[in-house]
Amino acid sequence: MAYLPMTARSRDEDHRAATPLELFFDLCFVVAIAQAGARLVHALAEGHPGTGVIGYFFVFFGVWWAWMNFTWFASAYDCDDVPYRIATLVQIAGVLVYAAGLSRAFDENDWTVPVIGYVIMRVALTAQWLRAAAGEEGAARTAALKYAAGLVICQVGWVALLFAPDGAKRWLFLIVAAAELLVPAIAERGHETPWHAHHIVERYGLFTIIVLGETIAAATVAVKSALDEHEALDVLLPIAGGGLLIVFAAWWIYFAVPMHEHLTSNREAIPWGYGHLLIFASGAAIGAGIEVAVEHAVGAAHISQTAANASVTVPTALFLLMVWLLHSRHFKRGPAQQLTLPVSALVVLACTWTGPYAVLYAGLVCAATVALGLTLATHTAR
Repeated sequence: MAYLPMTARSRDEDHRAATPLELFFDLCFVVAIAQAGARLVHALAEGHPGTGVIGYFFVFFGVWWAWMNFTWFASAYDCDDVPYRIATLVQIAGVLVYAAGLSRAFDENDWTVPVIGYVIMRVALTAQWLRAAAGEEGAARTAALKYAAGLVICQVGWVALLFAPDGAKRWLFLIVAAAELLVPAIAERGHETPWHAHHIVERYGLFTIIVLGETIAAATVAVKSALDEHEALDVLLPIAGGGLLIVFAAWWIYFAVPMHEHLTSNREAIPWGYGHLLIFASGAAIGAGIEVAVEHAVGAAHISQTAANASVTVPTALFLLMVWLLHSRHFKRGPAQQLTLPVSALVVLACTWTGPYAVLYAGLVCAATVALGLTLATHTAR
């Protein structure tokens, strides 16, 4: 339709699913995720894990928060008319500008281009919230106006960050990021926007698939590049095999529970939604870690074997732990089921000190985790 009134969607709407426009929006984030992962690989391979992880967290926060802002708004107010589509396409343009500046932000602490990208995104999203407010009344209208005001205030903070001394930028980044996280909590006080639980869970699942798909792509490119220059199948095949097992298990474990049944209000949804920052970031970092492991195996990384192993095992363990904390523990029964993922995360971490076959061992642990989880679930269901 050319134009539709923007009114709240029903939280009980049947057969609510992601739209082609939402899928297109997600696809554009692949570029940003790839940029963040590439910078992390370079930092880890050069032996700068502290700088690399901190820089990766900062740039990935921007990727995740831009996606979050769009996703939750769309779940509540997507009317799919021409103005809505145009506003979404403008946000996509902002995402691409943001991605174009990630390498400079990571390497030089220069956030000019990413902030410009955010300004583009925020202009469109603020217009969307104002449009939603125009179609609402009472508490719902107030909540929409709070969102619009919060977006503008925080964006002023990001622009001001550009003029801060270089040494203070990262500390000020944390302050503005904290303010961003407070906007939904403040805006939703007194009125919950009508997000759709099944739709939200599907959207998060789709983004998780994109993150894991990017991990597979990064690992494939790394192995191919190494094979083009080195005859090193004996050391590369265990890394490739272990990496695939990790990613396959990560997918299986994430989608093992009907999470939409747990999300009944903001009390559950906000911690769950925010916690996915670590799920998404660790999932993407697994691919970067596999690239580092490959570079070390062919002598291109200036780090120890243990450090190369840790680049895979640490994000894998974090992914397992966060999926348990946010997802699985709400559906597990008994200590055996509850302890499966936390213990597996510890065993994966222990694989860090197992030498050149650490990635393969970590992959086998993840595969065994899936098998044990299925066994325990089947036994409990009887």
